[in-house]
Amino acid sequence: MPSEQRAGAQSAATRTGRPPLTERRKTETRLEVARSAVRLFLAKGVAATSAEEIAEAAGISSRTLWRYFPTKESCVTPLLTGVIELIAQFLQSWPSDQSMAEVFDTIGLHDNVADRTTMVNLVRLTRTEPGLRAVWLEAHRHAESAYAEALARRAGLPGPDLTVAVQAAMITTALRVATEYYAFNTDHADAETQDYEVAMREALLIAARTFSS
Repeated sequence: MPSEQRAGAQSAATRTGRPPLTERRKTETRLEVARSAVRLFLAKGVAATSAEEIAEAAGISSRTLWRYFPTKESCVTPLLTGVIELIAQFLQSWPSDQSMAEVFDTIGLHDNVADRTTMVNLVRLTRTEPGLRAVWLEAHRHAESAYAEALARRAGLPGPDLTVAVQAAMITTALRVATEYYAFNTDHADAETQDYEVAMREALLIAARTFSS
């Protein structure tokens, strides 16, 4: 390539910046930020942890962190959204010949043990950190909407009706209560040995008993 062309290419690269990350890399970056945030919040508390510290621990710039998250507390959100998306997908593809209980019993939650433990530790923090409690509850508000939309699509409805809205609320509450029950009744040493998924499935199956197939 002639020197003039190389200079032009370099100038264009400088103007446009680095190519955007793929969605997969973005997802992993956001997860690493969430993991780093929880580690720092556990060690120092939310008030004593800065966004710059979270960014440094995650290996990104502060500018990148603020592009992904509006507040330092919201950095933990990716640990919560994965399960929401998974369950919404299951609900939407729920076969007509299966009961809700059978569908729930096939859902694998938090296959990554390390992320499960991190998420449980995050839920423990929500008892004493109001900012994290707000993020936790907001995630479940979004989950309720996602589940209602998935159930409505599965039923061929143009949107959630009252029955679907109540069912979605029951699923959301069951998941939240089961997670909090597990988190608040196990200690840090037990987090990786206790059967978190058993508690989640049991709560979902309790809710499912009021559903028709």
